[in-house]
Amino acid sequence: MHRSHFLTLIYLFLWVGYNDFVDFKAKLKDVPENPGVYMMLDKDGEIIYVGKAKRLRARLRQYFYQSGNKTAKVMAMLEHVADFRYIICPSEVDALVTENNLIKKYTPKYNILLKDDKSYPFLRIDMHEDFPTVRLVRRLKNDGAQYFGPYMQSVNIRDITDLIHTAFKVRDCSRDLEKPSRPCLNFHLGRCLAPCSGKVSSEEYKEEMGKVISFLKGNDREVERILTERMMQFAEEENFEVALGYKHKLKVLDNLVRKQVSALPKDLNLDIFAYESNGVLGAVNMLVVRAGKLVGGDNRVFDTADEDISSYIYQFYAASPPVCDEIVTDSAADADALEAAVNSVAGHTVRVIEPKQGVRRQLLDLSHSNAADALEKYGSREERRLMRTEGAVKQLAELLSLPILPNRIEAYDISHISGTDKVASMVVFEGGEPKKAHYRKFRIKTVEGNNDFACMKEALTRRLMRLKEGVDESFATPPDLILIDGGKGQLAYAKEALAECGAEDLEILSLAKREEEVFLGSAPKTSVLLPRDSVALQMLQRVRDEAHRFAITYHRTLRGRHMSETELTRVPGIGKEKAAELIKAFGSAENVRHADAEQIARLKGFSLASARKLLDALNEQKAADEASKNADKPRPSADEHADGDK
Repeated sequence: MHRSHFLTLIYLFLWVGYNDFVDFKAKLKDVPENPGVYMMLDKDGEIIYVGKAKRLRARLRQYFYQSGNKTAKVMAMLEHVADFRYIICPSEVDALVTENNLIKKYTPKYNILLKDDKSYPFLRIDMHEDFPTVRLVRRLKNDGAQYFGPYMQSVNIRDITDLIHTAFKVRDCSRDLEKPSRPCLNFHLGRCLAPCSGKVSSEEYKEEMGKVISFLKGNDREVERILTERMMQFAEEENFEVALGYKHKLKVLDNLVRKQVSALPKDLNLDIFAYESNGVLGAVNMLVVRAGKLVGGDNRVFDTADEDISSYIYQFYAASPPVCDEIVTDSAADADALEAAVNSVAGHTVRVIEPKQGVRRQLLDLSHSNAADALEKYGSREERRLMRTEGAVKQLAELLSLPILPNRIEAYDISHISGTDKVASMVVFEGGEPKKAHYRKFRIKTVEGNNDFACMKEALTRRLMRLKEGVDESFATPPDLILIDGGKGQLAYAKEALAECGAEDLEILSLAKREEEVFLGSAPKTSVLLPRDSVALQMLQRVRDEAHRFAITYHRTLRGRHMSETELTRVPGIGKEKAAELIKAFGSAENVRHADAEQIARLKGFSLASARKLLDALNEQKAADEASKNADKPRPSADEHADGDK
């Protein structure tokens, strides 16, 4: 069947009866394992996503059956999917072409789309002309001409053309050469062979243009030789201004030469594509290697659910056929199908490579780094902040199907050493940002020994009992979500606290560190794996880590205070009350030791004489402790002394 007829049938097929309710699992049983294209539709019957698959049923099952490998954006998209359609295609290549046509026609919101008209500059040379020129173009045509590029960021195409017209005697005008005319100034400056005057044959001129093509293919030595000779010539003639101009052009050439990727052949052309996502946005980076040189790159950021960028690459080359020899990527689901599809529009053989090591892998890693950096820096500082905070809160509600937006999140953690100095922390995030004025800390009072579960229950019970008091602003504000650091055990004890306090309606979850599993209070037996790239998971990790930091800090402060109190109570005449007074005033026993007797004497219960007595006792303790440490150190043997004497 002719492809245009095939696509017409496709478009008619898309609008065949739409169901209000679809049993996805039942419908999946009828989906074949053939290659094809599938369309996700929303409740209004609008196509919101188009994808391709090597095996339709296997691919669609990944969407509608429980899986921990879905990205945040895919999970968000599935919230709006009311039905799906599919089209069987003769091959994976046809599926890719069909997918591209459907994306162009329907512009689905969750697909990567080339919506803008951004185009990159190329240099075009048509050797079929009698006297060809070097032209700057932005669209490639299958016209038999040679194209060089694209030239992106980091390489100024004007620098390239300036080097060409400085080093080689080729025309940069658009004169009609059918009628001979007087040569222009470039001929007299030695910058053009003046074909307009009939002074040069087509063969001689094309020989000069052949040198230009050699330069654009990576041969820099000839240009360097010509520029150096002319610089030295003008310097000898003491025409230093012109000589400096050539020196500047040599620097431009040197900058271009330095872009050489040493491990690649000098005549190799590569296009490198990498994809990164943060769960909300996706970014594609393209790096361009021409004549073995890394001559540019570009980033595009999308609001998309795609991870397979085969369609994007095909869209890119369908608009502007490739001039590269190889496409390097690890983000295409089927490299063979992509290769066949690209070759159908290339006019020459292009290989698609998924490197595991070597210089191509290094370039691909560089491309991934650029894509990740583009995501991190996309939008204004305020937009990025909102994505990490309010955007993360919204995404968390979507991914976990929470009944209300978790604007206020309270997180709890326990800290102690072998059951001593047990403390709990409560940190508060509102709108995805820490609200430190609402942080609270607890000293565990009722739990004996090492029992984190019971400690968590006590801390939550004490917090929830104060919910209705209205005295403390933080305790009086109910949380939208409670986050517990731990797994099923911690969650079970936390739920007991909620039940005993009559707060079962509060949403609660635990975050287990090993696999970052989320256990919801409403379904504690099964875990949810949030996408690793999601800003929602990243926010939960930040909240959890902040609760851990706050608990550890309080525990260390408390432990240091106890150690200082113990050291002070070793002094005769210093009991717990006086030790606490000293710690309150000076912070630690070490600070007391360095204080003046007059400062200590100002405290309640101390005189100048007792202050001096305290300082003497502390200094004696320190000396005794140091002497004890030195006595415990191993002493050198007689042989060691003898070796030292030698």
